[in-house]
Amino acid sequence: MENQKLKTVALSFLLLALVLSLTFFTAGNLTRPEVTFTSENGQADANQTPADANEGCEQKQKMPKDKEVPRPQHKHPAFSQRIEERAAMVKWQIEGREISDPNVLTSLRTVPRHAFVRPTDSRRAYRDQPLSIGLGQTISQPYIVAYMTEALKLGLNCKVLEVGTGSGYQAAVCAEITREVYTIEILEELAESAKQRLKELGYGNVFVKAADGYFGWAEEGPFDAIIVTCAAGFVPPPLIEQLKPDGKMILPLGSPFGAQTLVLVTKDDKGVVRSRRLLPVRFVPMLGRVRN
Repeated sequence: MENQKLKTVALSFLLLALVLSLTFFTAGNLTRPEVTFTSENGQADANQTPADANEGCEQKQKMPKDKEVPRPQHKHPAFSQRIEERAAMVKWQIEGREISDPNVLTSLRTVPRHAFVRPTDSRRAYRDQPLSIGLGQTISQPYIVAYMTEALKLGLNCKVLEVGTGSGYQAAVCAEITREVYTIEILEELAESAKQRLKELGYGNVFVKAADGYFGWAEEGPFDAIIVTCAAGFVPPPLIEQLKPDGKMILPLGSPFGAQTLVLVTKDDKGVVRSRRLLPVRFVPMLGRVRN
């Protein structure tokens, strides 16, 4: 009788273990795994389910002394002008929309946006709107500049690539926070005017090149962060290649004449690329190779 009871108990435990094993196996197969967006060229797919972003580049090692670049100078008269307007812009348009990175807020309070717009638009420089800068291009709405900058989680030792210099305003905002900014503008006239403007304002850590941003700036890469201020239908593969491991890229993806979405792209230390949709936007189209 005792042996029979022991056999019954043993059989009960065996059946319970089998049920638990089957339950675990079934649940594991019903759980949806994290979606990773990859292809042979590392291109991110913005139409897939978004994934979490990686950490930023706040703690990168410092550059050797022989490679240090100057910090922005604030000696130009524009920095001491319209300070209250910039403070109000940040308070109501930026902080009021939950941008909280102190480096971004300080940068937006510092950079004289009125120095980056056409003289005829100077009185509207701190309004909550994009403005034309000629040649079919615009300077972005202050909130969008702040939003994109905050998403990159920039730190003092980051190296940034910008595609779409325009007036140079976004480059200046990044330059206030980080070590150096390399910015590319396909329209030579805009590239030259932005280069001269940034030099006059004391941004010795911003480097401007007239070229097709689709190809990035390979000789100066790789970059901790890439910011694209013009819309494309896909992420240019050279930009993915020039993004450092654990780096971030933010760009608008979509049709130049239809829906566009701001997308955050990350690449981990194994080269796996992921993307996360952020918000709907409207940017001028990227020109050059990306349209062929």
